Amino acid sequence: MLGLLGFLFALFLAYVVYLQTTVLIDSRAHAKELAANRRLADLAEASRFTELREFLDGELKRLGQSNQQSREEVLERVGALERSVQLAIEQSGNSLAASLGEMDERMRGLGPPRL
Repeated sequence: MLGLLGFLFALFLAYVVYLQTTVLIDSRAHAKELAANRRLADLAEASRFTELREFLDGELKRLGQSNQQSREEVLERVGALERSVQLAIEQSGNSLAASLGEMDERMRGLGPPRL
């Protein structure tokens, strides 16, 4: 009976050792797989950051070019308006001078006032 009990104990001990080794092997495999997935996730995250940075750089360049183009258009329009205003002022000055000259000639043509 004692031999049978020793045999069952040895068999149970072998079964426990077998279970422990399979659990250890599985946990190591899972740990390796988890590490590999973590590396893939880190690489994907890094590539997303790189892609985002490139996108933002491109958008900033595009906005800068758009801003420069808008600035040039505004400066061109302001220049055109300035030339237009200067021309209008010059024409108004010439018109005013002509009117004053005409009034001066009329006043000189009338002579001294008659009493």
